[in-house]
Amino acid sequence: MSLRQMEYFLTVVEESSFTRAAELLHVTQPALSHQIKALERSVGGELLERLPRGVRLTQMGRAYLPHAELAVRSAAQARRAARAAAGAEGGELHIAALHAVAVGVLPDLFARWRREHPGVALVLHEYGTTEALEEQIERGTADLAVGPAPRHWQGPVVPFDEEEIVLVVPFDDSLAGRTSVRLEELADHAWVRCAMEPEVEGMRFLDRACGKAGFRPRTAVWTQHTSSAVRMAAAGVGVATAPLHVVRGAVGEDCVVLPADPPWRRALTVFSRVEPTGAAEAFVDLLTGWSAVRDEPARRTATARRLPAPAAPPAGA
Repeated sequence: MSLRQMEYFLTVVEESSFTRAAELLHVTQPALSHQIKALERSVGGELLERLPRGVRLTQMGRAYLPHAELAVRSAAQARRAARAAAGAEGGELHIAALHAVAVGVLPDLFARWRREHPGVALVLHEYGTTEALEEQIERGTADLAVGPAPRHWQGPVVPFDEEEIVLVVPFDDSLAGRTSVRLEELADHAWVRCAMEPEVEGMRFLDRACGKAGFRPRTAVWTQHTSSAVRMAAAGVGVATAPLHVVRGAVGEDCVVLPADPPWRRALTVFSRVEPTGAAEAFVDLLTGWSAVRDEPARRTATARRLPAPAAPPAGA
């Protein structure tokens, strides 16, 4: 089997059609079919079931698919790394990140990267959960991943900052004038929950934290994205939890940010399947040298109306 055959196979799967795949690949349909047949012979069985309208994966094809994706993506990463090895210039750098990190941390970093490395285009892949982020970087979707420290990761992991999870309330909330708050003081409040909320020991983080504080959170609304939850909280729908950098990036001064007592904090890391080189190594250096996000006095001054959060959430968020 060859890398080209794998690319042809993936294109057919993505398009669910030999005709559309042949058009995208700029080959004739008979030539495409011949290559897929040759791939199936080398694998030892049919990977695709031909239907009157399209194709679908066989059981063997479903087992083969993730490995073919990894092989093709790894080859693309290898090409990017080789081109950038002489100096982080030219080509593309693919970055995977949690949505919350993409909103709150990466814009300033990307802007600085563009000033320092204008010859390297950045491609951002966003994910809602750390599980999805780790799965995609393992499958070779991106060169680097940015998010909480991954669990049971075999490749390089470099911490570069610490994020604080805070509580968000509107200006007219009874706790708005406080400098910190204990979680049990919010037992009678409604909550804005987010589908991106992490799980800790099989429970959603807020359910677990509130349970330890002696109450069950009363949910007013569920959102898909952290930034939406912050906007809802600012409007008075309920209390939300979010990373501090997301609150500042999403709504600025439109809400009151309360650090919880004790605070919720977790490390942010950049990790990859293989040791970063070229442009990837330069991006890791940028992250680890980025002092602005770690300037605690400046952060405190810029968010005087905020509060820490209780007990550190584990790396699964």
